[in-house]
Amino acid sequence: MGVVTLHTDPDEGRPDTGLRVRSPADFPDSPLARVLRQPFLLGLFLPIQNGGWSPSTLPRTTDWSFEYNLALTRQAEELGFDLVFGLAQWIGKGGYGGELRYRETTLDPFVTVAALSSVTSRILLISTIHILYGPWHPLHLAKFAASLDHISQGRFGLNVVTGYAPREPRMFGMTQVEHDERYTRSAEFVSMLERLWGASENVTVDGSYWRLDEAYVTPKPAYGRPILVNATGSPAGFAYAAAHSDLAFVTSPAGADIDAAIAALPDHVGALKARARAVGREIRTIINPMIVCRPTEKEARDYHAAILAHADADAVRNFVAHHAAGDSRAWTNHRADHRVLGGNVQIIGLPEQVVAKLVALRETGIDGAQLTFFDFAPDLAFFGAAVLPLLKQAGLRL
Repeated sequence: MGVVTLHTDPDEGRPDTGLRVRSPADFPDSPLARVLRQPFLLGLFLPIQNGGWSPSTLPRTTDWSFEYNLALTRQAEELGFDLVFGLAQWIGKGGYGGELRYRETTLDPFVTVAALSSVTSRILLISTIHILYGPWHPLHLAKFAASLDHISQGRFGLNVVTGYAPREPRMFGMTQVEHDERYTRSAEFVSMLERLWGASENVTVDGSYWRLDEAYVTPKPAYGRPILVNATGSPAGFAYAAAHSDLAFVTSPAGADIDAAIAALPDHVGALKARARAVGREIRTIINPMIVCRPTEKEARDYHAAILAHADADAVRNFVAHHAAGDSRAWTNHRADHRVLGGNVQIIGLPEQVVAKLVALRETGIDGAQLTFFDFAPDLAFFGAAVLPLLKQAGLRL
């Protein structure tokens, strides 16, 4: 893969002032800056958990294994996609139950991305991690993330999630921290990461939740710091994203219906971007559409109907109950029947209809889509052959 050249902050070598390190977006030759030149970002939400995003028993190839997800990542990279990442979850035996034992088996996204970093060359690799669970310390993650950023030549990122489900922290012997307080803690954690990535001398910080005493991290990240991402739909999450994130993974406040989402998203996305501009930053937003696409609208509707007809009812019911038990401010208007197919918004139709909806999402202020599919490998191949050329014709892709 060649030798990595570190693109350091111009203040490197001066006394550490406590200021955070620059975003990789500020370096014109960084992988993130290259990706951000696209009119509309394309990502793939990897199915590193059994059942993917759809608790349906309709036969398909979708598989949680590393080999399957490696093949998907290479396929996405060949198609020119910009980024991939997977979800992070902590769930007990049986998963969400049902015939599928939905999501019982899940690869860890941090380890998965680490493995992908040395077998890909262009695509951004984002690792989702619950930074508040268990024994994580900012010094650990600063070192691990800088190492992976170095290995990937600046393509590594952290999707920082705080956790909304009470049973997850209990698995670590912890109690759930109040919603807004989780973002306060996360802000301190990430600020320490940024200090460690940017400092030219040892760092000592006496924080409210973590301490650093003469701490230092090397090698430094390739372009200032790794890419920072978070998923949010609340005011506290918006405040955190505005201050720290390069990309924000947003949800539709109107549920999965695509037309309702398109109507609701301009104000939602506008509020987040305004908050970032108020602190002198620019932030890009991505959303998760589930794509059901076939050569004709009838074929797409028939495919969708077959997925719903094979719903794993117990798994759907348990999944909905799990979400209702948490305090997430996102996904609040999603109906139970939408969970069978999955995705934050759902786009169903022939290629021209899919493109029209993605264009409409772009017009709401959304900067990109993190795609999911029911049957990932063949559905992604069809998207690449039938939809991607139309996206280029529509001006969404270069």
